[in-house]
Order: sequence, then C-alpha cells, then structure tokens
Amino acid sequence: MRLTIHAHLDYAFPAPADVLLQVEVAAQPDQRLETQSLTIHSDHPIRAVAGEEGIGQRCWARGEGRLVADYRATVSISRPTTVLSALAATPVALLPPETIAYLLPSRYCESDRFEPWVQRRFAGLSGGHMADALASWVNGALVYGADGSAGRAGALETFAARRGVCRDYAHVLVALARAAEIPARCVAVYAPGVDPPDFHAVAELWLDGAWRLIDATGMATPEEMARVAVGRDATDIAFMTIFGNATLLAQRVSVQRGWGERNGAK
Repeated sequence: MRLTIHAHLDYAFPAPADVLLQVEVAAQPDQRLETQSLTIHSDHPIRAVAGEEGIGQRCWARGEGRLVADYRATVSISRPTTVLSALAATPVALLPPETIAYLLPSRYCESDRFEPWVQRRFAGLSGGHMADALASWVNGALVYGADGSAGRAGALETFAARRGVCRDYAHVLVALARAAEIPARCVAVYAPGVDPPDFHAVAELWLDGAWRLIDATGMATPEEMARVAVGRDATDIAFMTIFGNATLLAQRVSVQRGWGERNGAK
C-alpha cells in the first residue's frame, strides 16, 4: 500500500514561543519513505531530535509572529494482515524490558483504575482474544464526536462519558489493555479514510512478540497506517506542543492511497 501525505500548519503567535513539531513519518522496516519534505517558514534555525523509543523524530522550531509548516511524503506500507485472536499472550515476567513501561499507568491512561472491571467483564480471556474483545468493546461502547472531549480527558473520564475522538478511543483501549497485563502504547499515524481528515491516534499492543496496531474507532486498518510517533499517551505523540500561546489560522491533513496528483498530494 502506498500513501501520499500532505500536512499544512499555520499558527499565529502573540509572543515568541518554542514549538515542538512531530509530523514526519518514521522510517521503519514495515513502512518505507519514498519521498519526504518538511518546510518550515521561520527566521530561526530548526533542530531535529529523536522521538520516543527512537521512532521518528521531533523538530524544534521558534514561533514568532507566525509559523507555517508544510509536510509532504510518499510512503510504501508493507504490513501483513494479522488475526488478533490467533496471537498468544506473554506472561508479564517474560516480557522484553522495553515493553514494561507500557504496562504501567500514565497521565491519560489510568490503567490501575480499570483492573477490577476488566477482570470481571473479560474473565477467562488473554492474549489476542483479550485484545480483540477490548477493541470491540471500545468501538461499540463509545460514540465518536468532538463535543464532550476537551482534549484533556483521560481514559477514565472518556470511559464514563462514553464519547470522544481518536485520542480518547486510543487512551481507553491502551488503559484497558494495560489493566489486562498487555503492554500498550499510543501511536500517532497518518491514515486514509479518517473522518474528518486529521492527524490520527491509535493504539499498539504487544502480542506474541511484536507490536500490533489497532484503531478502536474502526476508521483505519493496520495495513494503511503510517506511524509518526509512539508514547505512553497523547502527551508523547502530540503533533505540536507549544511552549507558550498561539492561535490556529489553518490546519489541513490529506492522506490518499496511491500517488495522487503531480506533487504527491492534493
């Protein structure tokens, strides 16, 4: 699967502020970057730093008056279809060291608060069967909508409200998976078919020796996702973190299957 991606950001700054951008697709074995360019219109130098787990990279910029960023990429995805229910569980004591942090509660994924509920509701399930059941529950129990999600809700608040956007779905699934002793992390991705078109957040669960992408909203499939960043929750995978104040002037994200128009994006 080949994706063409175009992201455009335009923000105004009432006072100078540092900005941490995280919009570039990560180069990984299952997603090959064919073309990529990030143009930031700024009078200040730009500095790239590695992302969490060494996946992808962040970019420091300086917002002063106005900051405009354009990102374009063509990515070839080579990721086989996986049947979750066929994947075995890994006992926590045998997990790789790098996955252990993703068993623990984090700011927006209060997994410890869900343990009794998960044990009652999904008794007898483990591994891929548990992951499949949790993803199905989140997809069916939550209603997709921006109202009710202020962008600061944790998994517990979303669980109670039964409503949220992609990051909220990801938070709930990640929290439930951790409560079920499955390492889980949040992932920023680009994917076609996201409605409305935007930066997208999904979950990734450690099952049978590998990380498995799962979109609890049901809008994207693993075979069509291009990873940007991974982390404990939305704090780590935000496409833009502003150390100050800014006003959104324009923001557009386009992800298409195939080459698209001449420049690789519409």
